Amino acid sequence: MKIKHWSDFNCPNSYIGIHRLKKASNEVDVEVEWEMKPFELYPTIFDTPTGSIITQNILQYGLTPETAEEKIIELEKIAHEDGFEMNYQDIQLTSSRKAHRLVKYIQNKHPELAMEVVLKIYHANFVENKIIADTDVLVEITNELGLDEKEIRNFLEGESYSFEVQIDEEDAIQMGVESIPLYILNSSDDQLIIPGAFEKEDFRIAIEDLINGEIQSKSFI
Repeated sequence: MKIKHWSDFNCPNSYIGIHRLKKASNEVDVEVEWEMKPFELYPTIFDTPTGSIITQNILQYGLTPETAEEKIIELEKIAHEDGFEMNYQDIQLTSSRKAHRLVKYIQNKHPELAMEVVLKIYHANFVENKIIADTDVLVEITNELGLDEKEIRNFLEGESYSFEVQIDEEDAIQMGVESIPLYILNSSDDQLIIPGAFEKEDFRIAIEDLINGEIQSKSFI
């Protein structure tokens, strides 16, 4: 099975969704080829922290401070109930463009490590609250996976794969994608599109039905 997902490292729902979908695929015991597609939630922010995530949500979505804080706390609670950490309140919000470039590079050059890199970047951002636009942070992540530091640093200090990231984001817009995460599951000749971070059990049922060729009879997605 191949799973493409339009997601962003600054998107808490993308972080929750990939954990749920990965757990579901593990339970079904299906071999998955993962491909992350970029969709920057904050495309205009810079490589230095922009201030609190509460302030950013107020500016980006027109929320009141109280509503923004409640939303953040609720997302943290969802993650904890699902069995993994999230410290969204203290995220150092920066551009995710460099992280997306790195993932594109790893998917091309070291595909067997791609999902591990994705999960480690999410963890660095949402749990450790590191600056994911920082080259040193991304190099540290790839070092942990045994990749050559000089190779990765040279790549990150250039602009390679910037165009590919832009193309993927333009493709999403042309597809009508307005929110993330978005998952496209392919098994044999069947395809299923799942918009949003569904519950793990719903992901599991969807994967099973797709594999068994029964997805056409389902209407819950």
